[in-house]
Amino acid sequence: MDDTEGTAGEDPNAGNAAYGKKSFKRSRSHFADRITADAADGWPVEAGRYRLVVSLACPWASRALVVRRLLGLEDALSLAVTDPIQDDRSWRFTLDPDDRDPVLGIRYLSEAYDARETGYPGGVSVPAIVDVPSGKLVTNDFQQLTLDLETEWTALHRPGAPDLYPEPLRAEIDEVMEGVYRDVNNGVYRAGFATKQSEYEDAYRDVFARLDTVSERLARQRYLVGDTITEADVRLFTTLVRFDAVYHGHFKCNRNKLTEAPVLWAYARDLFQTPGFGDTVDFDHIKRHYYEVHRGINPTGIVPLGPDPAGWLTPHGRERLGGRPFGDGTPPAAR
Repeated sequence: MDDTEGTAGEDPNAGNAAYGKKSFKRSRSHFADRITADAADGWPVEAGRYRLVVSLACPWASRALVVRRLLGLEDALSLAVTDPIQDDRSWRFTLDPDDRDPVLGIRYLSEAYDARETGYPGGVSVPAIVDVPSGKLVTNDFQQLTLDLETEWTALHRPGAPDLYPEPLRAEIDEVMEGVYRDVNNGVYRAGFATKQSEYEDAYRDVFARLDTVSERLARQRYLVGDTITEADVRLFTTLVRFDAVYHGHFKCNRNKLTEAPVLWAYARDLFQTPGFGDTVDFDHIKRHYYEVHRGINPTGIVPLGPDPAGWLTPHGRERLGGRPFGDGTPPAAR
């Protein structure tokens, strides 16, 4: 994956991103311990021990939300949701009584970072997994986190949980995800935080060239790899679902809207209407974060009222391509 060291200011939403006077770059995750079945890094898979901290605004955190729900890990891995608006002390738990996370007892996610490494100079990003007994951050490695939930936490998966990272398809999944990450997931940020016209135009072209390639692929098949939902679909979805609400205007990725791209719009609606996807999306949190926090891009802080989300529930017609969303498994229970 194309993770590069950041060199300027920090955007907590951006999965360890740097932007400002210098061109946008995404940092490597500083805390990359893994929670595994064999506890090789000292963190064993254990029901109830860890807490997943997310912002509903963040696309990287949304990956973890979707995967957690699809695999039925809600009881095994508790969830903390931050306020979509953070201040200079980091993501905050102002949605909870007394402005504290009720399990961790902290006001700011930075407190879990400090418990792990005093004086850590980097940004505080989500998703993050915190060890409840010690209050220490375990990992903020947004790239590896979901893969471990899929492959290391299998003993705690619900009956009928889908295989989101099937071993025979991993090489193809990885290849597809690498291009989507570089040009789409990260590409919209490169465009949105560009400080030079040439940087913006390069990122813009990368975004739409990759979306065109993906669209051609999805015109022939219902999902990105194989005939079932995989991690690749999760990663593309979290950018697509934010595209018209944020990236088209706020990040200037405006060749066309998602709703004007027939294949991608139908694909995104298909996933949105699949249990585990749309029911983890909060457009209010998404828009409030991007438009209120990114004052360098939107100085007034005005949050747009549109677009109308009703279109996400319209028929998509992708069933004609076949495919089995959950393979031999079952959808998560309705909520």
